[in-house]
Amino acid sequence: MAGLRFLTAGESHGQCLTAIVEGIPAGLQVDIEAINRDLARRQQGYGRGGRMKIETDKADVLSGIRFGETMGDPVTLRVVNRDWQNWTDRMSVFGPEFGDKVTAVRPGHADLTGVLKYDRDDARDILERASARETATRVAVGGLCKEFLRACGMEVVSHVVKIGGVAVDEARIDREQIGSGTSELNCYDAVAEEAMKERICQAMQEGDTLGGVFEVIVRGVPLGLGSHIQWDKRLDGRLAQAMMAIQAIKGVEIGAGFQCGELPGSRIHDEMFMDGEQNVYRKTNRAGGLEGGMSNGEEIVVRACMKPIPTLMKPLHSVDIASGQPVLACKERSDVCAVSAASVVGEAMAAMVIAEAMLDKFGGDAMCDVLAAIEAYKGRVQA
Repeated sequence: MAGLRFLTAGESHGQCLTAIVEGIPAGLQVDIEAINRDLARRQQGYGRGGRMKIETDKADVLSGIRFGETMGDPVTLRVVNRDWQNWTDRMSVFGPEFGDKVTAVRPGHADLTGVLKYDRDDARDILERASARETATRVAVGGLCKEFLRACGMEVVSHVVKIGGVAVDEARIDREQIGSGTSELNCYDAVAEEAMKERICQAMQEGDTLGGVFEVIVRGVPLGLGSHIQWDKRLDGRLAQAMMAIQAIKGVEIGAGFQCGELPGSRIHDEMFMDGEQNVYRKTNRAGGLEGGMSNGEEIVVRACMKPIPTLMKPLHSVDIASGQPVLACKERSDVCAVSAASVVGEAMAAMVIAEAMLDKFGGDAMCDVLAAIEAYKGRVQA
């Protein structure tokens, strides 16, 4: 088994976004509606912008699935950009140049670094691909990986824990509701959610943007995914890299995270106990389900911090790359806050990493082989 890999392609205002996924075993029953629900969740959330009123994202499957079941060859996914009809001239593949160039680059975005690195004179050549619109395909790929993980007895969920400095109270979180999709902000502390909405409204009135923190939880993970043998095999490192690869993410922590630098070991490490059937269990999960670069059988818990979106309706000071003169940064249609959307992308990225780790460990070209290997392994480590 070569392992799981994927590539995405497409621009924010291009014709479509696509992804090719290789390594999903044959025989996986795929619920396309479950994937489309995740795509819809990525578009929702209090504080989203006008683009979400245009797009209704759905995944088209172009290859790799027949009669609802994977065949073992690459799966091609496509998400059509409905807004393309308004951009056919400005984003023409072979037509003449059309429209004004974007030269007032935005602080905090890929604009300036990208035009210098790739020798472009129009920041649109950079911002179209750098846009978080690209994450629609990642959510589609993650949805496919979730289908695989679900078949293996796992679940990936998320929730928002902080926006604009307003944090949830752990004691008030309805953890049974996490993953239910019943919250507009994907936040399950109702008191904090209302305060977050007020903070978003305030930022909108001020022409500003807000960031925040979300938490991804992977349930049902078997012990022993990842490895301590080499640095690039450590599962915590792979999860951290995947989260940091999401646009606007500036920090990642696992389990207790940065608290580990504040508290003594006696209040950080998860003590172990033996039950009546000689199985080891823990009363806490401050390690976030990962020890020594490997899953330890507990829920995997990863948090990521998203910075405020760099497109402000009251733009920041910048420079014009064409004239060299000081200007206010350009304005693209954008969101005030997209932390809830980012949490759905975080689920997708975690699902990809865990699915890859499962296939690394259990291999198999067909789902029946993968599931048989999982059962045999669980029987051994629980013996």
